[in-house]
This record gives sequence, structure tokens and C-alpha cells, in this order.
Amino acid sequence: MQANKEEEEEDANVGIKRRRKMEGGSEIKSAIEELSLMFKLKPVVTRARNGEEKDEPRDEAFHVPTRAFLSLCNLVLEVLDKVGPTMAVLRLDVHRNVQRVELFKESNPSKYSNLAEMIKKEAGEGNARKSNSCSKAIVWLTRSMDLMVALLQRLANDPGQKMEQAVEESYNVTLKPWHGWISSAAFKVALQLVPETKTFINLLKTKDESYENFKEDTQTFVSLISPVLEEIHCILKVYGLDRLKCI
Repeated sequence: MQANKEEEEEDANVGIKRRRKMEGGSEIKSAIEELSLMFKLKPVVTRARNGEEKDEPRDEAFHVPTRAFLSLCNLVLEVLDKVGPTMAVLRLDVHRNVQRVELFKESNPSKYSNLAEMIKKEAGEGNARKSNSCSKAIVWLTRSMDLMVALLQRLANDPGQKMEQAVEESYNVTLKPWHGWISSAAFKVALQLVPETKTFINLLKTKDESYENFKEDTQTFVSLISPVLEEIHCILKVYGLDRLKCI
């Protein structure tokens, strides 16, 4: 049953990519379709723990399709490519983390079709916080998606905002709290080479797409991906991985 579901997700993913290529659709439109088709999140069931009145999520209730998660991570790579070589370091980091999650998934494709199972496995073995863990890769991939969503939301709300300012403000509320001074300094240098806002938006939308349509698609994308990211952050918090930092 699980294998059939995996095959259906794979067929849907291939179909979406083929259709986007034929129709010249944007990455955002593709992501909207993938989210609509693939992310069927279970409601988070809660329970009281240790007699407390406040309920907490049950880890067995979490379900985030790994294949769809990786597809969204690839969207991050495509957006970073459009920002340009200034984001090369972040892009490399995202790419390596995607490979780490893909490799872990292939060790047991059926079991690890649910992202939460990967984290649960490593947390149970005491490996989740190790530098080369799949769990740590998921932490940083999720935060990179937070950055992308924040940036797209800002540009949709205010297309007149300078790109450098939009990227910096998005970075400040997503990645910066978890970066040490070395990573923060490197990002500050990269900000000086970002493209103009209009150029970036034109790269994201299709050739004949209006700004209003781009804005509408962006808002739809944000509304669809936000609960997914919230679910992942909740999983990370349950396993004590939500406050990991780097140098």
C-alpha cells in the first residue's frame, strides 16, 4: 500500500515537471501544483503529558511526504540560481543537505517516505545532533525554505522594495538567529551582489505573466507551504532540534 502511494507521488511529480516544461510554467506555479497534489498532512493529534493541561503533539501523528519535501528544496535551489552566484555558498549547502536526505531515504524508501520517520530514527539512536546527520540537514533545509518564503512574500507585498533590503530583512528573521558571526559575515558580503528587484521578479515569473498574477501565485504558494513548514518545525521541536546553531 505504501509502495503504491510512493509510485503515485512519483508519477504525479514527473507529470508536473513534464507539463511545466511543455507549457513554460514558472517554478512557483509548479510548486503550487505539487503542494496541492502531494501534501496531504494528517491533523496533529494532541495529548496531555504528565498531567499538564497544555497539550503537545504526538510524534506518531506527524506526516510530511519526503519526496514532496525534496521537491520543494529543489525549488529553493532554483530560486537561489535566479538570485545569482552571490548565493553560491548557500546553494551548495542546500544541495549537499538535499543529497544527504535523499541518501537516507534510499536506505528504506517505504519507511522513510515520511520525513518524520528519519528524524525519529536518528533521535532514537542519539545521532540527530551529529554534524553529518540527516536530521540536521532537514533543519537547515527547512530554514532555507523559511528564507525563500519570507523573501517571496516581501517582494509580492512590495515590488518596489530594493532587493538587497528584501533579502537582508528575510535573512534577519529566518537564518540569522541560527548563524554565528562567520556565516552572518559571509551573507552580508553576498548581499552586495544581488540583482535588482525587477530583474529577479521577471526571472521568477513566466514571460507574459503580469505582476498581479505573479503576486497572486506567490500568495497562494505561501498559504500552501506555511502549514507544511509549521509541521516540520513542530517535529524538530518535539525532538529538541529546533534551536541548533552553526558557527
